[in-house]
Amino acid sequence: MAEKTLAEVAAGLKARKYSSVELTRAYLARIEQAQPALNALVTVTAESALAAAAVADQRLADGTAGPLTGVPIIHKDIFCTAGVRTTCASRMLSNFISPYDATLVTRLKEAGTVMLGKANMDEFAMGSSNETSYFGPVHNPWDPKVVPGGSSGGSAAAVAARLAPLATATDTGGSIRQPAALCGVTGIKPTYGRVSRYGMIAFASSLDQAGVITVSAEDAAMTLQAMAGFDPRDSTSVDVPVPDYTAELGTPMRGLRIGILTEFFGEGLDPAIEKSVREALAAWQRLGATVKEVSLPNLPLSVPTYYVVAPAECSSNLARFDGVRFGHRCENPKDLMDLYKRSRAEGFGAEVKRRIMTGTYVLSAGYYDAYYLKAQRVRALINEDFRRAFGEVDLLLGPTTPTVAFGIGDKTSDPITMYLNDIYTIGANLAGLPAMSIPCGFAAGLPVGVQLIGPHFSEGRLLAAAHAYQRETDFHLRTPAGWAADFNPASKAGAK
Repeated sequence: MAEKTLAEVAAGLKARKYSSVELTRAYLARIEQAQPALNALVTVTAESALAAAAVADQRLADGTAGPLTGVPIIHKDIFCTAGVRTTCASRMLSNFISPYDATLVTRLKEAGTVMLGKANMDEFAMGSSNETSYFGPVHNPWDPKVVPGGSSGGSAAAVAARLAPLATATDTGGSIRQPAALCGVTGIKPTYGRVSRYGMIAFASSLDQAGVITVSAEDAAMTLQAMAGFDPRDSTSVDVPVPDYTAELGTPMRGLRIGILTEFFGEGLDPAIEKSVREALAAWQRLGATVKEVSLPNLPLSVPTYYVVAPAECSSNLARFDGVRFGHRCENPKDLMDLYKRSRAEGFGAEVKRRIMTGTYVLSAGYYDAYYLKAQRVRALINEDFRRAFGEVDLLLGPTTPTVAFGIGDKTSDPITMYLNDIYTIGANLAGLPAMSIPCGFAAGLPVGVQLIGPHFSEGRLLAAAHAYQRETDFHLRTPAGWAADFNPASKAGAK
């Protein structure tokens, strides 16, 4: 059972091979067993999960169930969940109980999913390794000594260890795709504006996008179908019809034009990763796709551009956490200024403080034009590079990360080296494009991911290409040693 995909779990529920309550209990037992080793969750909502599962079983029994009814889910702890702690893995919000649900949470709840808990993450989504969390680092189930990636490392580790068949996530500069690659799972970042950001605590508002981490592209299509769509409460939401993603999964690959990003295959790329990615490319060619090399000359500037734009927006967004209205508040402040200073100093971790300071600097008088305005101009050039490329090809392909997962603590003392781990993923965020990572092999015993990027609102094409590849390979179905043990949700062990 642990190896089953979301689609297979949903089919089992529909066929009444097990109930949602039995399934939920089995996953909760698995979480309890895994939590000391992985630290993948911040909060476990066992009681409410079992209550929601009972409601789902009633819907399954009376014939009103949808494709996701009764399926367990874990939400990244950046999404507001009514009556449940929403911490952003920060001391600043460690006591915050949200009074409302994020739109994404509401839609998945209406689809019948059962929330098991909230996933650990980098604090306020700032990090590439899930080591900046106030609640401690998440460990990669493939090797507990290495990172799972970030900021959605808890979501990726949970799906990789099969603690749930799916987990929500967010991507500001690669925070879905990079951990998906390092944990050997499937992750998709939709087009900016495709999924509502209402109730998703903001890091960098022009870059943040909600998405999902699953086992397979088919699972991602099923989930995105329920998540996507216009939301009038989100000013960045785009009112574009949502296609039937699952119906598009069978699209033939013959005639698909894939562009190879030449900038992604240069210095710094692990040769073992390049080998796996090129083997994946050959698989698409066997399925009928054609290949062409494509250059995006301004793409190498994406990292410095991002690390001006993102901290600037972070500085603005996190100004609301001041110890006055909600969140952490220092004890016995001498005056208002002391309240502000000590509450923020105590509430934020080192990486968050670093980015706030950087962002405040680039927005300050005398430096705005030199840094922030120039970064926005370069961002426009990167966007134009992508636009030209998609005049020649349908999808762009390259590695998701330059290396496999690195050791916990290996890069924490060197922020620049850490930032460069997102070198292949940031461009899609700057341009607001949909992108996904799927497993394509292993190097040194750790997973490797291949990245696909498409033009705006081409999620269906991305999912179809990923699905076609996954029908020919089994990398996405492989589970880490020690986490592959089968379990029966209807058994006494699962029903504890």
